[in-house]
Amino acid sequence: METEIPLAIEDEPPSITTTLQRTPRPSRKSLGSSAWDDWRWQFRNRLRSVDDLLRAFPNLPATAQVREAAEIFPLAITPYYASLIRELSPEDPVFRMAIPSVEELHNPGFLRDDPLEEDHDMPVPGLVHRYSDRALLLVTLACAMYCRHCTRKRVAGSRESTISDRNLSRAVAYLREHPEIHDVVISGGDPLTLSTKALERVISAVRSVPSVDIIRIGTRTPVTLPMRITPELVDMLRQYHPIWINTHFNHPNELTPAAIRACGMLVDAGIPLGNQSVLLRGVNDEPSVMEQLCRGLVRARVRPYYLFQCDLVRGVEHLRTPISRGIEIMEYLRGRLSGLAIPMYVVDAPGGGGKIPVLPTYIVSTSPTHTVLRNFEGMLVSYPEPEGYMPQQCRSGRGADGATVWDLAAGRQGRIVPQRMARHDRRDQREDITFTGLD
Repeated sequence: METEIPLAIEDEPPSITTTLQRTPRPSRKSLGSSAWDDWRWQFRNRLRSVDDLLRAFPNLPATAQVREAAEIFPLAITPYYASLIRELSPEDPVFRMAIPSVEELHNPGFLRDDPLEEDHDMPVPGLVHRYSDRALLLVTLACAMYCRHCTRKRVAGSRESTISDRNLSRAVAYLREHPEIHDVVISGGDPLTLSTKALERVISAVRSVPSVDIIRIGTRTPVTLPMRITPELVDMLRQYHPIWINTHFNHPNELTPAAIRACGMLVDAGIPLGNQSVLLRGVNDEPSVMEQLCRGLVRARVRPYYLFQCDLVRGVEHLRTPISRGIEIMEYLRGRLSGLAIPMYVVDAPGGGGKIPVLPTYIVSTSPTHTVLRNFEGMLVSYPEPEGYMPQQCRSGRGADGATVWDLAAGRQGRIVPQRMARHDRRDQREDITFTGLD
């Protein structure tokens, strides 16, 4: 059974649709401070249809094409995030991430609804167990804003349900049965669209598992709904430390005073913040834009954590870039930013293979005595290797899973042919689950 998100507003502010007819785009000034700062009001008054968009933006271009795309992939935009659009054009990065485009309907055959095969790694509804030591708990299908590049476009916006008590209990039972899981990521949808009480129900349940050391929350609300970061929420979160939060800024235009203030409240509560950007064509695929974003994040006390290559999801082909572009950006950042401000560029492998780091090549050649390295300026240096080093002094790391790359490098193994992995064994034991909902 669906659980509705509590929206406890006694006096409903004036309808946003009436207000927007008098303004080219939603703004704090036009709506009044008290309504604008209420996250529940922002959530309730999201732009959910093309008609809503037209009332907010009467000059919206290509309306028929926008409507065609929105019929396949739902839209939702908070008034706050809509106010960040500076130009009604795909040239505007916020417009490009928020407004449906007919380009979403171009889908080459290699794109998939679930390219990361999360459904295949879901032993119980809503819980993804891919890596041995961590799990992903999907607790809601709702988001404040449905990003056009979302990796879960197959379910985003289909219905805004939250995890049922039964499925939460099943997920917690699975965690107890698998004490090798020490790190749980709470995601969705966006977990912070839940009421504070509902979110605490989830966090408390996960924290009750003795083997869970770290709880992480994946959320874009500091970007799209920064007024959600309230003293009440922060006070609740600090009771369940260690809590970490990863958010999702993609462009410097999203680093508004309100967003920076929201991040500051979380950091001041002892919650480390990381940022996971997605490399998006026409949004942040210019090296200077990525540099500006990373600098702004560090100033806001948010650590650039990952830069993701766009997943092979249906509906995002127009936003994908070549991997070579990501490597160019990483080359550009190195030497211009401190290591603290440089994210790790990764490809989340199709087929559920997990995150693969992709780096520029800085090793030019190797020999038993020297390694030739290239720095960010292109200068070549010779690094002497230690004399008398014996490979057997380093443990091979061979375990129950068989040989490793180190065994190849040490000459103890001629090749490695993967036969069976623990992830595949878990898939065989799982129930027949397709992730369509959480109730």
